[in-house]
Amino acid sequence: MRRTSLHLSLLSCALLVIAGHASASTAWVSNEKDNNLSLIDMQTLQVTDTLPVGQRPRGLLLSHDNKLLYICASDSDRVQVMDVATRKIIKELPSGKDPEQFALHPNNRWLYVSNEDDALVTVIDTETSKVLGQINVGVEPEGMAVSPDGKWAVNTSETTNMLHWIDTNTQTLADSTLVDQRPRFVEFSNDGKQLWASAEIGGTVTILDVANRNVVKTLNFQIKGVHPDKVQPVGIKLSADGKYAFVALGPANHVAVIDAKTFEILDYLLVGRRVWQLAFTPDQKQLLATNGVSGDVSVIDVDSLKVSKSVKVGRYPWGVVVTP
Repeated sequence: MRRTSLHLSLLSCALLVIAGHASASTAWVSNEKDNNLSLIDMQTLQVTDTLPVGQRPRGLLLSHDNKLLYICASDSDRVQVMDVATRKIIKELPSGKDPEQFALHPNNRWLYVSNEDDALVTVIDTETSKVLGQINVGVEPEGMAVSPDGKWAVNTSETTNMLHWIDTNTQTLADSTLVDQRPRFVEFSNDGKQLWASAEIGGTVTILDVANRNVVKTLNFQIKGVHPDKVQPVGIKLSADGKYAFVALGPANHVAVIDAKTFEILDYLLVGRRVWQLAFTPDQKQLLATNGVSGDVSVIDVDSLKVSKSVKVGRYPWGVVVTP
């Protein structure tokens, strides 16, 4: 009886180990200066592969089925498409000049790309590789997001200090909203009711009501021992349960933790130097932060709100996504 129980216990442990290996996710990190991607095994927190891509890769985006990885190769003036399973570039899309950030429509087909040099948003059909349209926006467009219902694509223009609301039914500009200086990133809440926009030079995050496009709240950040000029918000991630918002604060070298319901700033987490972008693991138990100047990725435990690990990658890591 004891031997049977021991065998069953050992078998259970073995199955748990196998299941853990099977479910290990992979982080994909774009390294601006190295023209490549670093792949991190999220179980071992080790870099397992380095993949060459186009020049100055920045924005990264996964198709909704996680089969394709889209890469903004900014200095190549192309969006590259990588097959996640084979880790090979399978095609390039006509993105327009200097693509930096982009967003995918819920139909898993229309890709909205900001073209910083041309003050345009280019809309691409990813299946046919054809340009559906180009929309004039403000000067130095960068951030890009599409609402969960697919109705709106929103772009930020860094020099014009505006959010541009694109009607995806007509692929035309419908409205613009003035925000703080140098808006860099936008993120819709999971329910699509709010839009969060970071302003790098303004040092703020603006939260808007999507229904009427009015400002709900403007957040300011104060970190003990950090000069206000170094507080430059860029990447934003909202947890799917609506509990937290995380904001990368650039050369302040911290990630702000915000109560997404009350808008109270709960904490500032010290990460690497010049934190850029953020990404959750699929189970949202961990949050990754790319640190451009220190060349590493900080791993944040979401339950404890603590930085648990730093993983060295390439030079000037910028974008990050995680596949199951």
